[in-house]
Amino acid sequence: MSDEPTNKELVADLVRLLTVEKRAADVYAGPPQTDGIGRVFGGQVLAQALQAAQASVSDGKSAHSLHAYFLRGGREGAGIEYRIARDFDGRSFANRRVVASQEGEDGIAVPILNLTASFQLPEEGLEHIDSPMPDVPRPDDLRTDMDQRREIAEAWGDRLSDQQRRMMLRPRPIEMRTTDRLHWMSSEPRSPRAHSWFRVCAPISGANDTPELHRAIITYASDYTLLGTSALPHGLSWMRGELVGASLDHALWFHRDARADEWLLYATDAPWSGGGRGFNRGRIFNLAGELVASVAQEGMMRKRVKG
Repeated sequence: MSDEPTNKELVADLVRLLTVEKRAADVYAGPPQTDGIGRVFGGQVLAQALQAAQASVSDGKSAHSLHAYFLRGGREGAGIEYRIARDFDGRSFANRRVVASQEGEDGIAVPILNLTASFQLPEEGLEHIDSPMPDVPRPDDLRTDMDQRREIAEAWGDRLSDQQRRMMLRPRPIEMRTTDRLHWMSSEPRSPRAHSWFRVCAPISGANDTPELHRAIITYASDYTLLGTSALPHGLSWMRGELVGASLDHALWFHRDARADEWLLYATDAPWSGGGRGFNRGRIFNLAGELVASVAQEGMMRKRVKG
């Protein structure tokens, strides 16, 4: 019998991870990832910070945007504290500032992320869209990324370290299906554009099935694949140890409600890289072709010097 968690258990763990606990007035705690590999995934901190901000807004307003700066890498296995500043509460809009801090190895808490989120009461308004969904294969016509990962792990054999193999084959609550072969094991330069379908691997229901949680999961998933897009023209890969990188900032705009347990297309492009940085954009569409969110991120991207 397999010891791997079921899809339902994976999603339950993700919901637990993204459920913050109120500790005091405008102070929340985010649980740690229990089976991680050393460094906190940036999407986790973004999503937990958004959840803390959402918990402080209770008058019917919904998050429509967030802007964040990653300050330091977080350590997995340790909780993260989120402190809220209520910068603005108006009739239509509200604004929250969040500082995420984590205790370092010396016992001193230091900030690892600053995030600002804006909220709005739902209203009708002028509508247009000038960003049609790309014409790509539907998810049912694509192999899962995990199938591709297993194939790569088998082909690479001993050339993968134990940590690389564990990271590659680690069960994930977010199922992804990429329209091309996974680029991070290829050394062939290509256009800085990528398309991946994603959804959580089991339905969300019951008390957890809230628009706030779906926004948090979309925020979590928005940190997947994004920085790697700017590496495509260079034919270099983090997995092969050729690059050093880290997210520097992250912005996300929610255009309409969407369910994270239904397929969403993440279309990313990288119009520029230089100066040790890569700039990346993302558009997220639902199956109906509606634009549900837009993303932008700049990250540090340096060629690793081997010596």
